Amino acid sequence: MAGPTVIWWRRPKELDQNMTDDSSVALKSPAPDPAPPDARARSSALRIARLRDLALIPAILLIGAIGVYVSPVFLTRQNLTNVLQQQSEISLVVLGEALILIIARLDLSLESTVGLAPGVACWLILPKSPYHGAGTLLNGGWAIPIALAVGVLVGLLNGLLIVRFQLHGFIVTLGMLIVLRGLLNGVSQGQTFFGLPKSMTYLGAGTTSWFGLPASVWISLFLFAVGIAVLGFTRVGRSLYAIGGNAAAAKAAGIRVDRVVWSIFVVASALAAFAGILLAGRLGSVAEVSGNGWIFTVFAGCVIGGISMNGGRGTIFGAFTGILLLYIVQNVLTLGGVGANWIQFLDGVIILAALVVSRIASGQAQTT
Repeated sequence: MAGPTVIWWRRPKELDQNMTDDSSVALKSPAPDPAPPDARARSSALRIARLRDLALIPAILLIGAIGVYVSPVFLTRQNLTNVLQQQSEISLVVLGEALILIIARLDLSLESTVGLAPGVACWLILPKSPYHGAGTLLNGGWAIPIALAVGVLVGLLNGLLIVRFQLHGFIVTLGMLIVLRGLLNGVSQGQTFFGLPKSMTYLGAGTTSWFGLPASVWISLFLFAVGIAVLGFTRVGRSLYAIGGNAAAAKAAGIRVDRVVWSIFVVASALAAFAGILLAGRLGSVAEVSGNGWIFTVFAGCVIGGISMNGGRGTIFGAFTGILLLYIVQNVLTLGGVGANWIQFLDGVIILAALVVSRIASGQAQTT
């Protein structure tokens, strides 16, 4: 029986040469892709984003011009000083909240810390009668350290629940807001602390003038300057933006994400406590409603100033101009005879408008 027929076939040299040429072509590294057609547009958007810090300056000047038209009182030294002093207190809370938002977190409890921190200090220092204190009769010089310690403790507790136990930040800080407000109501027994020691009223009092402006204004400007320098020119600032942009990538890059997040919660709560000290100094008392409702204005200032609610974007200078614009608008409306209820309504409108503008500017808005 005949075996299978084997056919021998030799590949032509021409085919070998062609395949060799093709293989060498295939093994060559591909040429880089040309730049995408929208690269130039993204570059332009980046340049525009760098100028966003100054975006509110024209708006502030415009509102100022409207204020001059509405009332001649607007440009008086006393009125402008009052605006700066009033916003200097809440601006410290804005600074703290801006830091938290940049790392893609949030803290609703800061407004309660504003009231609780000086409230606990007053409770421990003032006598029982007639100032509603605990009667421990601590020296008045302990007022500011105690208030700041309360703020730090609140920040540590928030960090513990959010970072260590991985609880949702919104729920944790919302619950903490209620707890702290209830704690202030408990230690004060629903009363207002008055007769504050001089150490507590010195910094916030309008009569305390440094170089022609209230001390609280200079304190606010200094702390914002520190925040701008840290976030704009240090490794810590770059770490915050990296965490807000992508926490997993930041951790892979060697950044201690949990430690940084925890530290920012502590710093923000300490700033809120300091804001409470300034507020108590200006009013000369601490009420159970101190700081109540501030968080809405705080978020408004941050959002208007360009701080992204998704984290990783925004600057401290932008947050400062945001809260300053809000208080100038409120002042102009007040001078124009607009009621406080309408002012709150307009604050909400401004927040929504700022969110829409931010969404469009970031190129994330969907069109149909």
